[in-house]
Parts: sequence; C-alpha cells; structure tokens
Amino acid sequence: MTNSDSLSSQKQLWGHPVGLYVLFFTEMWERFSYYGMRAILVLYLVAESTADAINPGLNWETGEALALYGTYTMLVYVASIPGGWIADNILGQKKSVLYGGVLLVFGHTILAVEQMWAFYTGLGLIIAGVGMLKPNISSMVGGLYAKGDVRRDKGFIIFYIGINVGAFLSSLIVGYVGETYGWHFGFGLAGIGMTLGLIQYMYGQKYLSQVGNFIGDKNSSEGEGVLKKPLTLIEKDRLVVLFLSFILVIVFWGAFEQAGGLMNIYASEKTDRILMGWLVPASWFQSLNAMFIIFLGTTVAMYWAKRKLKNQLSSSLFKMIIGLIIMGTGFFFMSAAATQFESEGSSAMYWLVLAYLFHTIGELCISPVALSFITKLAPLKYASLTMGVYFAMTGFGNKLAGVLGEASQSMGEFTIFTGIAIFCVVFGCLVLLFRTKLENLTHGAEDDN
Repeated sequence: MTNSDSLSSQKQLWGHPVGLYVLFFTEMWERFSYYGMRAILVLYLVAESTADAINPGLNWETGEALALYGTYTMLVYVASIPGGWIADNILGQKKSVLYGGVLLVFGHTILAVEQMWAFYTGLGLIIAGVGMLKPNISSMVGGLYAKGDVRRDKGFIIFYIGINVGAFLSSLIVGYVGETYGWHFGFGLAGIGMTLGLIQYMYGQKYLSQVGNFIGDKNSSEGEGVLKKPLTLIEKDRLVVLFLSFILVIVFWGAFEQAGGLMNIYASEKTDRILMGWLVPASWFQSLNAMFIIFLGTTVAMYWAKRKLKNQLSSSLFKMIIGLIIMGTGFFFMSAAATQFESEGSSAMYWLVLAYLFHTIGELCISPVALSFITKLAPLKYASLTMGVYFAMTGFGNKLAGVLGEASQSMGEFTIFTGIAIFCVVFGCLVLLFRTKLENLTHGAEDDN
C-alpha cells in the first residue's frame, strides 16, 4: 500500500482525519500551559517582594524582566532546531512529541515550587520540551494529508484555532489564579493542563498510526532510503524561498511578541482597567488575541478561499506579506494609547483591544499559512528540521521583542510603538515588489500540494 493509499484510508470526522483532532487537543493543552505561564511570567518577575506584598514576586527591574522574557522565549523556539533534527534522524515526529510532552509536564510542575533553583530548572525543561514538541506536531498535521489534498490549509486553520483555544483559556484561568491566589499556583495549573494534553495524546495514538513515524526505518513505506537521497534542484530552490520568507517571520514576531512583554506591562501600569467598577486583570488582555482568532479564524480562511476561486492573488507569500502590514498597522493604536497617557495620566482599554484585533488579523494571514507553506515546500528528509528552523526564527523574533521592550525604557513607548508600526508597513510593501520572483522559485508548489 502506498503512502497516499494509507492516508486516504484514515478514519474521518467532519471532513478531516480524526488524527487532526488528536493533535488539535494536544496542541491546545500545550499552548494552555505555555501561554498561561507566559501571561504571568513578566508580572511575577516585576512584582514586589516585600513582606507586606499581597502577591510577592521577584522585584526585578522592568528592563531585567523584559530581557529574561526575550531570551527565554527565544530559546523556547530555537530549541526547535535540535528537536526537529532528532525527529528526522533518530526518533520520528510522533515519539518526539511524546517525549516533549513529558518534559513539559515536569517543567511546569517544577515551576510551582517557590525556589530559584526550581524557577530556572522549570524554564530549562520547558525550553527542551517545546523544542521537541512544537516543530514535530506541526509537521504531523501536514503529514495527515496526501499530496494534492486541498484540505491541508483548512486543516492548519483548525489546528491553529486549537492553539488559540488553549491560549484564550490560559490567559483567563492561569492569569486570574496567578494574579489572585499566587504566581506559583498559576504555574502549577499550567502543569495540570499539559498533563491532560499528554494523556489524550497517548490515548489517540491509534489515529496517528500513518503519520509521524521515523522515515529512516527500513520498514517505512514513505521514507525508505530518503535520508540518503540528495536534494533536487527544485527542492533546493524551494528551501531558498522558505529561508527568505523567514525574514518576514522574524520581523513579524519581533513586533507581535510585545504582547507578552511591553504591552503586558503597559496594560498593568498605564491602562485604566476599571470596567463597571471592577478591575480587569492585566493578564486577561492577552486572551483577546486568542479570542479574536477563535471567532475570526474561519472568516479569514473563507476570505482567502473566495479570492482563490475568483483567480485573485492569494498565494502564501502574498498572505504573509499582507499579514505583516496589517499587524504593523495595529501598533498605531498603541501610539495613540501612549499619547493619551502622556496627556491624561492613563490610557483607555479600547486602544489595546483595537491593537490586538489588528494583530490577530495579521497573525491569521501569516502564521497558519506559514505552517502549511513549509509542509508544501520542505523536502521530506528535512521536514521537521525545516519546521524547527521556522520556529527558531520566531524565537529570534521573540528576542528582538525583548530588545525593543528594553529600548522602550529609555526611548519611551510612543517612539517604540510608532517605530514598529512604520517599519512593518514599509518593509511589507518593499517585499511585495520581490514577491513574484520568489514565487517563481517555488516551482508551482502550491499547485501540486
């Protein structure tokens, strides 16, 4: 039986392989744990550590906290490179996701211990765990669909909604528990979420039998000898396009990830968060992005599908460039918020809501599209490694976000927000000029995949 035949024999649910929903819930709980911890990490670092503090933290300076945040989030995604290599050359994607999930359970659980050794150990285990899980579970989603299956992009949209269901719930639940009852209770709750994700992943293995296996296994129908097979000229051209498109990824995430750092602190310290007499927790604003994705995900996907049916421009590169421009535009609302704070001493919540709305639309145009794009262009022998490099680029974007956050302490939020907005819009417009040349190097990948 060929690989295409085995994929077509998979059990289906709502028009997609059941395995997609197993991966959906695995990633949902992994993102619940990661974004839940991320929602309170910077707030925990800058919280006062005095004896009379209601919810004591580490009392770090804002610049120090943003620096650690940037380095940590960078390493989380850079670890995807060795995680992808291990999957391609030793374990396969399926086992790598399993081991990554185990590391994440231990990492988040250890963070619940109120000791500095536990803090750094937990962060280290989370870095290793995400590195093993993140690139491989995304590659497995693409592997559920045979070459030429038009459902692939929609499958990634569904998968991406799962990511943001977890992110939405975690920002509300973990954020509230961490800010109200104690930071370490929040960290521990993130560990419980990851445990649930790991359990359901193990239970759903019977639906993943055709995907994520080690391609170097001599009994593998899809990958026998593929590790020793040299790349063709077309495959090399496609890799060039992928790596050039990763520049967009670095710029996008360098701006977008202000959410967990600078925008998180801005919401806490400079935003009027009183709503009908109740103080909205600062960490809750990070749930806006996930909420908008849940509500707008299918709408954005349908918009691009209609454009394609009308033979209007809707290539992956075009979507990614437009996504960068839209996301950058959202920072003009943060510029307005900073201006209002300077004149009135606080800024309204609606500026943050509008910024997150534009950031979300931009993200829907670039992030799930990029995941699908990689599975179309990456050679089979480098499938997980290429996905790992993509996530590493998001990691460098996270580090850039931390650097920009630090710079805001001397340059001011208005300068940083406005600078990010202008750069993203101008850079996106410049890349549009070279889009056609890059698309020619894909050799019709979006037509035959």
